[in-house]
Amino acid sequence: MPVYEYTALDARGKTTSGIIDADGAKAARLKLRASGIFPVSIKETHEAPAKKKPKLFDLSRYFTRVKPAEIALMTRQLATLVSAGFPLVSALDALLPQTKSHGFKRVLAQIKDSIVEGNSFAQALSQYPGTFTPLYVNMVRAGESSGTLEIVLERLADITEKQQALINRIQTALAYPIFMMFVGAMVLFVLLTYIVPRITAIFTEMHQVLPAPTLVLIYLSGFFKAYWWALLILLAAMVIAVQRAKKTTKGRHWLDKTILLLPGCGVLARKLAVARFTRTLGSLLENGVSMLVALEIVKNIAGNVLISDAVETAAKEVGKGQGLGVALAESRVFPHLSIQMIQVGEQSGELEMMLNKIADVFENEVETNIMRLTSYLEPVMILVMGSIVGFIVLSICLPIFEMNQLIR
Repeated sequence: MPVYEYTALDARGKTTSGIIDADGAKAARLKLRASGIFPVSIKETHEAPAKKKPKLFDLSRYFTRVKPAEIALMTRQLATLVSAGFPLVSALDALLPQTKSHGFKRVLAQIKDSIVEGNSFAQALSQYPGTFTPLYVNMVRAGESSGTLEIVLERLADITEKQQALINRIQTALAYPIFMMFVGAMVLFVLLTYIVPRITAIFTEMHQVLPAPTLVLIYLSGFFKAYWWALLILLAAMVIAVQRAKKTTKGRHWLDKTILLLPGCGVLARKLAVARFTRTLGSLLENGVSMLVALEIVKNIAGNVLISDAVETAAKEVGKGQGLGVALAESRVFPHLSIQMIQVGEQSGELEMMLNKIADVFENEVETNIMRLTSYLEPVMILVMGSIVGFIVLSICLPIFEMNQLIR
């Protein structure tokens, strides 16, 4: 059944828009009028947006991308409706009016129509890889094949909510230091490019021998005032170079290796990637997915090429009959604690529970370490800013003191 986007007027004359499915444009108009809405324009939407060729510079995808929080909320609501006995199509139909995102509402409407046409829920989801990850699609497929779709949806909601909650806590912890760093940089830029040149111009016109700190300040001020645009270009070039490097195999490998080798941050990145890997693998195994298939699904979930390569190599060894813990230990990428816990889980027959425990432990460690680092970062930033401002004040005051001594 086709899906239409409409703009209409309600009974109060206010403009409203949304999505509706009908056999045709005329049927869509009649359906809207029957609900007390008077259509102004109706346009059919088309499926399979993922098959379009990507543009070189497509900024619209940053504004139309479905947020993980929206997917988590939809999954939780869908699991509740399916557990209450709603048929899948009816449950999706009930969720459409509650979905705030216009793009996500269109995706859900097209998924519902795909199911009505005879496709499975997993097949319908797989048509939108930009919205639903391979993990999501494969877990839904496992739930459909085993008849436990409502349980799978509940676990998917738990996974997405936990990951989103962790990301939100990390972003909250880093928001204040980043804001202070940005404000401090702007203040220093204004001081060096606008205020300091006006003050130091007085000293240079006097043709007097200036102290070394003042000369350094004049040089830095002149450099920033003359070449601030070059610094912006250099910064933009670095960002573009990193983005392009991510799109190549060698560049992505080098960047991920560099991140893992960074002091402090590398350990946190490693633990966060391992936590994502173990939680996803544990959820797949709990839903009846075989070990080899699960490892194939999660090898790209970690978000780090080195860990993904280690998982891919371990999957080959597991296929030969080797244990998962021993296979992962050979890569020397996974933390020793995670290897030990995986081996204990394999020996006790409770690997799924142990994988989830590893994720909990590492996520808590990452959050605790980030909170500790941010608590250290704030006084360090204040000290650095105070030292820079003190240097500027000292560089300006020294010539003034010398002039006072000459006058006396």
